[in-house]
Amino acid sequence: MDSKNTKASYISKGGLFTAFGVICIYLSTLLPVNKLYLLAIASCIIPLSVITTNIKNALIIYAATSALSILICGFKIPVILYIIFFGSYGTIKYYVEKIRKMYLEFLLKLVFFNAVMFFMFIIYKIFFPNILKLNISIYFIIIGAQFAFLIYDYVLTLFIDVVNKKFNL
Repeated sequence: MDSKNTKASYISKGGLFTAFGVICIYLSTLLPVNKLYLLAIASCIIPLSVITTNIKNALIIYAATSALSILICGFKIPVILYIIFFGSYGTIKYYVEKIRKMYLEFLLKLVFFNAVMFFMFIIYKIFFPNILKLNISIYFIIIGAQFAFLIYDYVLTLFIDVVNKKFNL
């Protein structure tokens, strides 16, 4: 009996998390401002689902959110950003932080971020060539992005800690 309650609980939480994620991504495609903020909120759903259910369910939520976002919003930049970085980062963070060696974790997270940034740069150059007309040096953008990523990772870690303490998980 307990197993069915757990499965039903996981399914219902998965549906709620997926719906909230799709809403955040949909709003990020509609609103002219706060796109990254909404994507960051959507990215908090994956660690939250890992905490409240398990990693398998979190991966299903990520896949469902990604698929529904493509179906509802199409291949827009916020959807692509969610699929490639914001949605997958919660899972990457989960596995990387299991290592429990701070410097290695830090390095692996930065490697992941830079690989995603490079991949997105290539995608933008190929599919959106007119978007990337920069007036400042690419090096300043890369350095700024590194700092923004570190702040994002820190805030996501704080969110995870608050959820763990609040719900005694």
